[in-house]
Amino acid sequence: MTAAQRWVLTLTSLAAFMIALDGTIVTTALTTIRRSLHTSVEALEWTVSAYILTFAVLMLTASALGDRFGRRRVFVAGLALFTAASAACGLSSTVAELITARAVQGVGAAVIMPLAIAQLGAAFPPRERGRAMGVSAGIIGLATAGGPFVGGVVAQGLAWQWLFWVNVPVGVLVIAGVLLKMSESRGPQARLDLVGVVLTTGGVLGLVWALVRGNDAGWLSAETLGATAAGVVLMVGFVLWERRSPAPMVPMGFFKARAFSAGNVASFTMTASMYAQLYFLAQYYQTVLHYGPFGAGVRMMPFTATLLVFGPLSGRLADRFGERRLVAGGLTLQALGLAAIGVLAGRHVGYPAMVPALVVSGAGVSTAIPPTQKAVVSSVQPQQIGQASGAFSMLRQFGALFGTAVSVAVFAGSGSYATVASFTHGFTAAMETAAGLAVVGAVAGLLLPRLRRAGAGAASAAAAAAEPEPEAVAAR
Repeated sequence: MTAAQRWVLTLTSLAAFMIALDGTIVTTALTTIRRSLHTSVEALEWTVSAYILTFAVLMLTASALGDRFGRRRVFVAGLALFTAASAACGLSSTVAELITARAVQGVGAAVIMPLAIAQLGAAFPPRERGRAMGVSAGIIGLATAGGPFVGGVVAQGLAWQWLFWVNVPVGVLVIAGVLLKMSESRGPQARLDLVGVVLTTGGVLGLVWALVRGNDAGWLSAETLGATAAGVVLMVGFVLWERRSPAPMVPMGFFKARAFSAGNVASFTMTASMYAQLYFLAQYYQTVLHYGPFGAGVRMMPFTATLLVFGPLSGRLADRFGERRLVAGGLTLQALGLAAIGVLAGRHVGYPAMVPALVVSGAGVSTAIPPTQKAVVSSVQPQQIGQASGAFSMLRQFGALFGTAVSVAVFAGSGSYATVASFTHGFTAAMETAAGLAVVGAVAGLLLPRLRRAGAGAASAAAAAAEPEPEAVAAR
């Protein structure tokens, strides 16, 4: 690994860690924020939903802007916006101010995450990409799963404002590192696909709005059905436009590559399953087992710790043996662990009996994350990595929204927060649903190619000869 590659891995991983941590860190501090700002539960929900909405909606657009104007330049702009918005969150004195700042944070996150993946993928040749993405995925997974723990520590030991202030020094350091140590790169677009930007932004907004509001407004309400219909129509329009656009945001030929399509399906269902688990597990510890925020966060550690071990290991194995068996096997383990958690909760066992199931589910997730990401990024040509990472990041965020929305709907249909028994019934049903999503992902993993020539992507499938992968794009 060259010095340039090490800097790219370090800086993109730090940026992605900050974004992933911010997505889940507030979950165990929501009660503290509600009491501090004297707000309603409905308004409090938007401190999470506003971030998710802008994050999910703008990732494809951010990738297109990075390809057009320079990935490093746009990456730095996203980091600056996220850092400033984090400071605004910390300074908020009303819930309206906090919701607005969280929405701006989501815009910055939408720029950072896909461009971090794009720059990481471009910096490493295929034979080294799995190891690099394994390290990065382990760090991101640690942040995602460790967010509730950190949130519990901060909410109980400090003040909720520190959830956001910690981003400021990290953001400043990453910006300085990017400006000093990373080189500029661009994608293939000669001009920005403005029609594609409008169609995809509107389409994703409609679909995300339906997922965010479905449980509260009702899945058959006019609001939810209208948002879904508008989102579907605009996304169909986006697909039709991209098929004829001379400079598409996402070439539809990508989806002809089995690695790209199957990898995205596996990532979507894996993320959906993981977020369903994260959403309810901390609540289960507090509601049923009667731990405080800090105690609940600590008891997430058996799940979290596996991500540091299995993520990097899986990345190295993906370089050597390919992605298929790792993705299918990892998601099978995730399904088994989640099913076991549901069964154990239904039998009202204590926390120690759940530890093995937590380890199994965590090991499964961390085994599957690096090879799914590698499969998607490696299925396209080097200059197309930005477009592929934008689609991958958007679909992964959709998975998080979908898994949370579906598990909440299943929970509401089987239980409630009224009593410990009713919460347990709902929690068990939600974990069974999450296990089912992981099974779907394991099947998608089996559809990945057994052996795939590095660098051969969707666009090159129809070409007479594939463009060779450079040894280290970041070293240019």
